[in-house]
Amino acid sequence: MSRVSAAVPAPHTAAGERLADSAVIAQSAADPERFAEIFDRHAQAIHRYLARRIGDEIANDLVAEAFLVAFRRRGSYDTSQPDSRPWLYGIATNLLHRKRRAEVRQYRALARTGVDPVSGGDEDAVLARVAAVTVTRRLGAALAALSQGERDVLLLVAWEELSYDEVAQAMSIPVGTVRSRLHRGRKRLRAALPDLDPATLDSGMELP
Repeated sequence: MSRVSAAVPAPHTAAGERLADSAVIAQSAADPERFAEIFDRHAQAIHRYLARRIGDEIANDLVAEAFLVAFRRRGSYDTSQPDSRPWLYGIATNLLHRKRRAEVRQYRALARTGVDPVSGGDEDAVLARVAAVTVTRRLGAALAALSQGERDVLLLVAWEELSYDEVAQAMSIPVGTVRSRLHRGRKRLRAALPDLDPATLDSGMELP
C-alpha cells in the first residue's frame, strides 16, 4: 500500500477550512482530479521561479512537466509534510538541470541587458528587498558563474523564501550541505560585486 493511500483523511472538514497539501494529495490517490488543487495553489509560484532562472517560454513547458511528474509520483509523497512546495521546487529544479545551458544563457542575457525576465507590481516582499541586486547586469554574470548546486540553494532561499530545512527537503541533501553551498554562493557573489554595500547584497540573504 502506498504512503498516500494509507493516510487518506476523512472526506469532510469544517466549513471554510483549507486542507493541507498533504491531505489533498492523499485524497487524490482515490480521486485523481483532486490533484488539480495542488496545481492551482502552487503553479504560479513554480512558474515565477523557473521563469526567473530560464525564461518564460521554457518555464511554461517545465511547469507542465513538473506537475505531471508530481502527479505520477503522488503515491510516494511523504504525508508528514503538510506543505508540498519544497517537493514541487525540488522536482522543478531537477527538471531545470536538464536545461543548464539555457539557464546560463538567461543570466548572460541579464548581464547584457539588466532586464529581469519576470516583471510586474505583484512581487513578494523578498523580491522587493533584493530587486536592486537581482536586476543588475553584474549580478546576472555572477549568478551564471556559480556552480549549479550553489545557485539552486541561493535562489530557493533568496527568491522563494524556503527555509534551510525546506531546501534540504527539496534537493534531497543534508541541511549542512545547504548551509555550506549558501555560504560559498554568497561569498562568490560578494567577491564578484565588491563595490556593493554588503547590507544591500545580503538583504534577504543573511548568512547563517
